[in-house]
Amino acid sequence: MNKHGLVTISIPCFNEEKNVVWAYENIKRIVDKDKKYNYEIIFVDNGSTDDTKKLIKQLVSKDKCVKGVFLSRNFGPEASGKAAIDSGSGDAVILLPCDLQDPPELIPELIKKWEDGYDIVLSQYKKSEDSIFMTFLRKLFYSLFKKISDIDVPINVSGFGLMTRKVIDTLNQLPEKYRFNRGLLMWIGFKKAFISYNKRKRINGKSYYNFFRYLKHSERGVFGFSYLPLDVMIYSGFILTGLSFVFIVIYLLMVFVFGNPINASIPIMLAVVFFGGINLLALSIIGKYVQVIVEETKNRPVYIVDEKLNF
Repeated sequence: MNKHGLVTISIPCFNEEKNVVWAYENIKRIVDKDKKYNYEIIFVDNGSTDDTKKLIKQLVSKDKCVKGVFLSRNFGPEASGKAAIDSGSGDAVILLPCDLQDPPELIPELIKKWEDGYDIVLSQYKKSEDSIFMTFLRKLFYSLFKKISDIDVPINVSGFGLMTRKVIDTLNQLPEKYRFNRGLLMWIGFKKAFISYNKRKRINGKSYYNFFRYLKHSERGVFGFSYLPLDVMIYSGFILTGLSFVFIVIYLLMVFVFGNPINASIPIMLAVVFFGGINLLALSIIGKYVQVIVEETKNRPVYIVDEKLNF
C-alpha cells in the first residue's frame, strides 16, 4: 500500500541518556502500525553532557527514518523546542518530550484531529504526577497570565502536540528571539483542538526543569505578552503622588494650627524606605522590558546547530 504524506516526530533532548532508546522504541512501535503516512523521527540534542548524543548517533546509524540535530551548546528549553520544530520537513510536525511523561500512544489521536481539519492540536492533561506545589504554581501562573495578557493560554497544556506546515511557516515568520512558544501558538490563531490525558510520572532520569527555570519561563510570558506591570507602575505613581500631596497639605495645616506636634524623623525615614522600594521596583520592571528590547536588537539566532545527521 502506498503511503501519502510525511509526519515528523521531533524530540527535544537534554541529558536524556536513559530515555533516548526507550522513547525511540515506543514511538517506532506506534508509527510502524500506521499504513497511511511515512514518518521521520528527529532527536534534537540541546547540548547534553551525558551519553545522549552518542545514543542518538547509534539510532541514526541503524534506522534511516531517524535523524539527529545537535546544538552547539544548551540554549534553553524554548530554543530546543524551536529547533525541534524547524528541523522537521513533514506535512505535520509532532513535538514530543523525550521523557515520555506525555504518552506517545496519543500520536494517532493527534493525527486524527489533523485529518479532521485542525491546524494545531494541543494535549491538555487532566492530572499530573508533579508535586502539589509545582502544580499549584503552574495553575496560578496561567490563571494570572490569562488575566494580564491579551491572549488565552489554556492551563495544563503541555509541550506535546501537533502543528501543520502552515502553522510552522507562520511561526518562522515571527522575528522575535525572546520567545514564549505557548503564547505564540495561541497568538497566531488558526483552528485548534485539544486532547485530554493523564500526564505520567517520569520513569527514567530526572527533570532539569526546576522552580527557577519555571520562573524564568514565566518571565518570558509576562514581559513578552503583557504591559500590565508598566501600567500598574504608572497608576501607582499617580496614586502615590496624589496621596503625598494630600499628606503634605494636611501636615502644613497642622503645623500652622498646632505647631509641629509630630516627631518627623520616623515618618520621614519610613517614607524614604517606602518610596525608595517603589522606585527600585519600578526600575526593575522597566529594566526587564529593556532586557527584552536588547535581546531583540542583538538579532542573534535562537540556537546554533553544530551537526546534523541523516538529512
